[in-house]
Amino acid sequence: MKNDSFLTDGPKEEVRQGEANRMTRRRFLKLGVSTLVGTGLACAGYGAFLEPRQLEITRTTLWQDRLPKAFDGMKIAHFSDLHLGFHTGAEDAKRITGIINAERPDLIAFTGDMVDGPAADMESAVEPLSALEAPLGAVSIVGNHDFDDVSRLISLQEKAGFTVLRNENIILSRKGHTIAVAGLDDWLLGMPDPDKALKGIPEHMYTVLLVHEPDYADIAVNYPFDLQLSGHSHGGQIRLPGIGEVITPPGSKTYIQGLYEVGRSGMPLYVNRGIGMTRLPFRFLCKPELSIITLKQRDYNGQRGNGS
Repeated sequence: MKNDSFLTDGPKEEVRQGEANRMTRRRFLKLGVSTLVGTGLACAGYGAFLEPRQLEITRTTLWQDRLPKAFDGMKIAHFSDLHLGFHTGAEDAKRITGIINAERPDLIAFTGDMVDGPAADMESAVEPLSALEAPLGAVSIVGNHDFDDVSRLISLQEKAGFTVLRNENIILSRKGHTIAVAGLDDWLLGMPDPDKALKGIPEHMYTVLLVHEPDYADIAVNYPFDLQLSGHSHGGQIRLPGIGEVITPPGSKTYIQGLYEVGRSGMPLYVNRGIGMTRLPFRFLCKPELSIITLKQRDYNGQRGNGS
């Protein structure tokens, strides 16, 4: 009898153990799903509310052959892609203005996409941007998002104190020496003309090029430009660990963020990740950026080469 009872109780214990195992697996799956959902929500919250306000200031020093001695140590504050009207506005413009001014740059360069759509979205930002200060002034170009009413947008930028270059240049003077800054029309929606932009610049004069799309560098390298500054890519805006940028727009498929040396001449190209966002109101592992670029005369104090 005892043996029969033993045999009868065995399967019941196995059934209960099997149910416990199934419950454990069920709990594990629920826990896994909850963890994934929680992680996704946390990443979304970080990408939407935290990272877009975590401005990163990057500092780069470039040693340049043709830079006049008078401009040795010149500091450029380079920013791009405010995309006013799409989750950025006057308060953001005021904040970035204060940060730029605190850097005490010699020149301020903005490389396009001031607004995300309507030119009117810049109106409230004119006053804060007009507080930008630099001895050599503030220059800007237009980007592909600036074409809703490009003439009005240029007028608003000029009201804010920018010199807007559209296949044009300006000559900057310092202690009896000069350099040039040339700006091109947008590559995607405009008609960039480097020959026109170079018109009037003396041969062998050090020249900085502003053009919105960084991939234009493969064309610009065939002209006498010493440095190209661009934006447009947003650095991808969303980057994944081990993968990098998920997607970038046309015009920034080769050059995505940071410093590059282009062509046999090694023309420096710096791609700024931008301040604002477009399409999606997120930044992930791709903080907004203010680039501080210091120009040094090559061979000055025995130095050689480009570096950061």
